[in-house]
Amino acid sequence: MKYDEIHIENLEFFARHGVFPEETKLGQKFIVSLTMYMNTRKAGKSDNLEVSVDYGAVSHFITDYMKENTFLLIEAAAENLVRELLLHFPLVKGIDLELKKPWAPIGLPVEYASVKISRFWHRAYLGMGSNLGDKKGYLDRAVEKIKEDPECVVEKVSQYLVTEPYGGVEQDDFLNACMVVRTLLSPEELLDKLHEIEQEAHRERIIHWGPRTLDLDILMYDDLVMESDDLIIPHIEMDKREFVLKPLCEIAPNLRHPILKKTVSQLLAAITNEGTD
Repeated sequence: MKYDEIHIENLEFFARHGVFPEETKLGQKFIVSLTMYMNTRKAGKSDNLEVSVDYGAVSHFITDYMKENTFLLIEAAAENLVRELLLHFPLVKGIDLELKKPWAPIGLPVEYASVKISRFWHRAYLGMGSNLGDKKGYLDRAVEKIKEDPECVVEKVSQYLVTEPYGGVEQDDFLNACMVVRTLLSPEELLDKLHEIEQEAHRERIIHWGPRTLDLDILMYDDLVMESDDLIIPHIEMDKREFVLKPLCEIAPNLRHPILKKTVSQLLAAITNEGTD
């Protein structure tokens, strides 16, 4: 999706960020330029500031935040500033930001040192499952743990579905569900978050396809296609698993698989029809 843009160029302020003691004690000048991505059509048609982002308020927020906080690295200053902007101004979908340090202690003639980053909200689709102990309790706590993270917003949670175990290991039935999460976390960061929640639920990875207190998976992340040693997106063989597709279809029927180019409802219909042949 292509967003509209609001720009703030070369906002100057005096703050205390740097590695050297004199930088954090005496302070120095910094300059910020940013592009905020959002949909401005509603504001443009209504001429109403309440459905847009007040760039004056954004400028004051940046200045106050950078003056009130201290970071050793401008990388950390930029990262934390963008995070707080995205959390504070919910209409903004993403930000490109450059933080310039004109008085950088380099010891050579240079106009400035700077760091430029781009951060956006993303939409992730997660699968959940449990077949040990208090199954519903484990799923409920997983949802609450994700809600507690300020960089995650749980948008939808499916109903809990009782399903037969998958993979041929004799065990109790599963309770499965899916959720849609809007997040600032990268796929790798989100995976780490899910593993932390699993560990808190005393998840043990002993038997492949075996019983578990809690299983959390990233099914899809925007329309990303990726494969690493630790993570494959879209989740491998999700198109063949009714216990994934059925709850996912409840909350995102028109979500399209980025490789197969079919919607979740189409994928579910395909395996349902296979079972009736």
